[in-house]
Amino acid sequence: MLSAFSKKDFTNTKWFIAEKLVQLIVGIFIIPKIFNSLGATDIGGLKYVESIVGMLAPLFFLGLAEISIREIIYKPSKTFSILSTAFYLRLASWIVVFVGLMSYLFLLDKTDLLGLYIIVSMSYLFRVTGVVEYYLQAERLVKIIFISKISALLIIASLQYYGVTHKLDVSYFAVLVALDFLIQGVIYGVIMLRKFKFNFEFPKFSVTLAKHLLKSSYPLIISNLLVSFYITIDDIFLKYYHDTEAVGIFSLVQFLVITLTWSIGFSIINALYPSLTSSYQKEDKTEYFVKIFSVLRILIYLGVGIGLFFTIFGSTILEIFFIDSYESASLPLKIFSWAPLVIFAGMLFEKHLINTNQLIKDVYRFILGIVVLVILSYFLVPKWSALGASIAVLISHFMVNVGYIFLDTEMRNELRKLF
Repeated sequence: MLSAFSKKDFTNTKWFIAEKLVQLIVGIFIIPKIFNSLGATDIGGLKYVESIVGMLAPLFFLGLAEISIREIIYKPSKTFSILSTAFYLRLASWIVVFVGLMSYLFLLDKTDLLGLYIIVSMSYLFRVTGVVEYYLQAERLVKIIFISKISALLIIASLQYYGVTHKLDVSYFAVLVALDFLIQGVIYGVIMLRKFKFNFEFPKFSVTLAKHLLKSSYPLIISNLLVSFYITIDDIFLKYYHDTEAVGIFSLVQFLVITLTWSIGFSIINALYPSLTSSYQKEDKTEYFVKIFSVLRILIYLGVGIGLFFTIFGSTILEIFFIDSYESASLPLKIFSWAPLVIFAGMLFEKHLINTNQLIKDVYRFILGIVVLVILSYFLVPKWSALGASIAVLISHFMVNVGYIFLDTEMRNELRKLF
């Protein structure tokens, strides 16, 4: 079944996976040192700020990534216009959201985490240059993305190591988050100018194209806002009922499972998405669904592997790499590690919704997830802290990514026909 994909598709996937494997290797050696150096309280404060600002990420990104990639594949002659229009849309959105957030923090919140909020928000400004990735993914030139991200990663890892050895505070590590994306943007600019002779001097903004992109992406913006709120609920409950240390404990669990492992599945889906989109354009959809099931089979194997790995070795990993204050993360880690198994299915399902122009269903499924997660968190987090959060998040992930498909009559009938 994997023969449905071309050699270029597999090459594309290899570069995506290689990027995540390098990040995994670097992360294993440097991230535990950062967690240990800052301690659960400070790392919890940083992760809490990242979560809150992350809730606004859909307004920064405007859901333009998948839509722009799809439009570049469908209309290659308008590539530069799509990229430049997406750039201006994201820049304008960042300005509006940043001003609004800072006004709220200065006038109403009076938080002692203000400095971290400013730094983390600035990182989203530097991510505006990520529109270049739309072109590279559409053209399956993932090697260039790999070079850019890995170059930035090695520089940032060196600076992180310096910060750990000199025991620098949490603000230093927050600055490195923003610097990472600035470096990536500079590398993208140099490569695109030299290799592809792109003209960045007078990028044009198309009002007509902007309306089309936003009209296509607005369900994705809404669903992504719901997703951002959805993935932040546990941190809000943990901080409200406990403290930033509890947030830090659960952040470690999420780091080990999300950053180090399930990002590989995310890379596989993103790498093969242009191929899926191209197949969907064909009148005969047989090849498209063969590819869908081929990817799903790979993701199931990967999800089971991740769950088994942390169930067996989770406690040992915590004992070897982390200080005693993170010891209580053991059971939450073993529970949460099974989340990728269902989340991978949901990620692939979302790509299908994009191709079939049914993104409104993304909104419905995450509304379901928020309701389930809020109810479970209300009952579980006050009593069991990070353990309760892990149980609540795992069950809600199942409802969002698997349960919804069977609750939706149209999706259920379509799935029955496919099988």
